[in-house]
Amino acid sequence: MFKNNNVKFLFAILLTAIISAGITFAVVQKDSGLSQAQGKSDDPFEKLYSTYDTLKGEFYQDTNQEKLVDGAIKGMLQSLDDPYSTYMDQEEAKGFNENISSSFEGIGAEVQESDGKIMIVSPIKGSPAEKAGLKPKDKILKVDDKSVEGMTVNEAVMLIRGEKGSKVQLVIERDGVGELDFNLTRDTIPLETVYTEVENGIGKVQITKFSETTGKELADALNKLNDQEVKGLVLDLRQNPGGLLDQAIAMSDIFVPKGKTIMQIENKDGSKEVQKSQNDSAVNVPVVVVVDNGTASAAEIMAGALNQSAGIPIVGEKTFGKGTIQTAKSFEDGSSIKYTIAKWLTPDGSWIHKKGIEPQHKASLPAYANLPYLNPDKELKQGDSSAEVKVAQQMLKALGYKNVKTDGFYEETTKNAVTQFQAKYSLKSTGTISGETTIKMLETLQAQLKENDTQMEEAIKVLNEQMQ
Repeated sequence: MFKNNNVKFLFAILLTAIISAGITFAVVQKDSGLSQAQGKSDDPFEKLYSTYDTLKGEFYQDTNQEKLVDGAIKGMLQSLDDPYSTYMDQEEAKGFNENISSSFEGIGAEVQESDGKIMIVSPIKGSPAEKAGLKPKDKILKVDDKSVEGMTVNEAVMLIRGEKGSKVQLVIERDGVGELDFNLTRDTIPLETVYTEVENGIGKVQITKFSETTGKELADALNKLNDQEVKGLVLDLRQNPGGLLDQAIAMSDIFVPKGKTIMQIENKDGSKEVQKSQNDSAVNVPVVVVVDNGTASAAEIMAGALNQSAGIPIVGEKTFGKGTIQTAKSFEDGSSIKYTIAKWLTPDGSWIHKKGIEPQHKASLPAYANLPYLNPDKELKQGDSSAEVKVAQQMLKALGYKNVKTDGFYEETTKNAVTQFQAKYSLKSTGTISGETTIKMLETLQAQLKENDTQMEEAIKVLNEQMQ
């Protein structure tokens, strides 16, 4: 399967996590009390220094020097109008570094600022966010009844994160659906980022993010698959929010022939750096890549490289579309700034920012994959009429209870279907949907989706055509 196992891994860390920042300043001018500037200075920072001195000396309450300085830094980054450039205080910087390099406790979803709102890029595999049914492009409106409007992503993340076992309630807005309530129990988000399985001689490799260990995990996984003599590989990059640039380059190097372009970096002055594969391709079996609208950043770099420079076909849905590179600068007090330093381009020079990558073979999941989450704490019963009832009816329909209406009114046929479902799974026969019944419906639907993964089926079909 492999031509050689001497895969070179690069470790020059360029961060590509998805965070943003923002701050608002309000100025009230009284009719008197503002002094006039005495001439114009050539020092562009005089106004900044003067403002600081004025507030320290004349503001009607005591001021905090650290907060004033932090606010000025936040304001500078916010003025860039770039959702990926931000200031992080000590606590936020610690959380950011944990997300890149180790496990952490929370709900397991990458978020960013989009048009002034906090948006989910992708839930992480096996996380509370994924199990609850949060989707890419969901916009977070409230956390535990507290509005996140006007917050930076860092501030919102600090509200969402918490100790394992603690609960958090989110109100999100989903396009075409409206507002939805999610009650999640926080958990430890694991370090492992590469998962494999073999089916009918085909190796399936799911990569969930690009952290410091992902390149080594992939190399180890491919070596194990080599021992099992698989005939082809499916690389699953769905719901992968990205991560470290160096890992994306090193992992692409395994598949892209030596000397071929992996990506291009376009600097501020327009100059371009071309990143080429440094090794002979280590894989010599057919490969297919699967993507969706949660495939972002470093995952898009890898998908683009494998497609354009190794001729590997892409299956699925258009990707997220993040085409910029970030780095970080840390300060002695533990705070840091993260800012965009360049664009990245695909091997053919395309900038996919806000556009995404279009797969050659389009495939969508069944419609029920996009059904909203149902809150197990909320009871749905005969006589109720609501959007939640309609969702429950659509779930029952997808699970094979064909006589159920999907009009949002909980009538006799819905109650009968629920009773049948409860009997099938040895649940208390109440005819109502709540608690264990809701959880079992969600779990059963998720298991059915795994068995009816139409995107993976299409990928295997394309792979089989290559293997013939």
